[in-house]
Amino acid sequence: MPGRCFSIVLFALASLNLWGQAEESSTPPLLIGYYAGNGEDLEKYHIEELTHLIWCFGHLEGDSMVVFPSNEPYPKARENVIRTMVGFKERNPALKVLLSFGGWGGCRTCSEVFSREEGRRTFAASVLHLMQRFQIDGIDLDWEYPGVEGPPGHAWSPDDKEHFTELLKELRRVLGDVYEISFAVGGTDACILRGFDRKEVMPLVDRVHIMSYDLVHGYSTTTGHHTPLYSCVGQSLSADHAVHLLDSLGVPREKVVIGSAFYARIYKDVPPENNGLFQPGQFNHTISGSAMDTTITEAKGWRTLRDEVAQAPYAYNASTREFITYDDPVSIAAKARYVRERKLGGIMFWQLVGDRFDHGLLDSMYRALRVP
Repeated sequence: MPGRCFSIVLFALASLNLWGQAEESSTPPLLIGYYAGNGEDLEKYHIEELTHLIWCFGHLEGDSMVVFPSNEPYPKARENVIRTMVGFKERNPALKVLLSFGGWGGCRTCSEVFSREEGRRTFAASVLHLMQRFQIDGIDLDWEYPGVEGPPGHAWSPDDKEHFTELLKELRRVLGDVYEISFAVGGTDACILRGFDRKEVMPLVDRVHIMSYDLVHGYSTTTGHHTPLYSCVGQSLSADHAVHLLDSLGVPREKVVIGSAFYARIYKDVPPENNGLFQPGQFNHTISGSAMDTTITEAKGWRTLRDEVAQAPYAYNASTREFITYDDPVSIAAKARYVRERKLGGIMFWQLVGDRFDHGLLDSMYRALRVP
């Protein structure tokens, strides 16, 4: 009898362990979408596929975060977008809605404000006020960039790294464990190494979102893959490169989120060598992912190709000497598999406005995250 009881106990423990592993493995990675639109047609998107929906962007007015400037002629319009997003919880009860702060061009005074204890304290208090006012689940910081030169005319300092740590400490002190805190980081070595202190910052936040897009070398004078999954000959920057760098710094993988682009970058005056890839050219404009099917067509002279090493699509138009780099359902599925296989926290994209309402990139991402 004792032996039999012992066997039963071992079987029960093993069953519980297997159940726990199954439960853990059945938890899908996060699927996070940014939204910077005016709210028009927002309800037509498949919001139920998201785990997180992030409104963009709040900015500084003095030392406080605001969602619209004090001289905004139609403040209710922005408020209504936020309230609509929060209202999606009725059809997706597990959805988390966050407010994002900053963005490209939205942090002109961040370096100065966050260098002061009073500035950080006032900012954190204003964030809590917004959380409570709109029943929001957290804050996403998109300071572009602490400790690294950002948009022209934006002040920055090497001391931003330390001040960013102090800002997050104050935010966590004020927000407690009730609200989520995430932050976006540029997908370059400089942004990752000089932008935040891993040991100090990661225990304070829920996630770091890698902006693994706009990674083309030279940004505007040389073509390349703007959102590749893997590095390749001709381009070292990629989502995988950033993940390995964060790994080397000891950042927990379950807190790492890679990025995808729901927009394409088009270059002009590109020579035909190598079908325009890694050639001199001038960045011209972007188009949304939803416009790809009607814009980048064989009838209009485009030849679509795929870099199997980078896991990135691109296209070249010999008649117009244009080059385009983008994400498509195949590359997004590869990123989703990468997230699952490496047990990352999830995948995010910029931004929902660039997608179709049905059978779009979000749908492809959702399926790939949940279907082996």
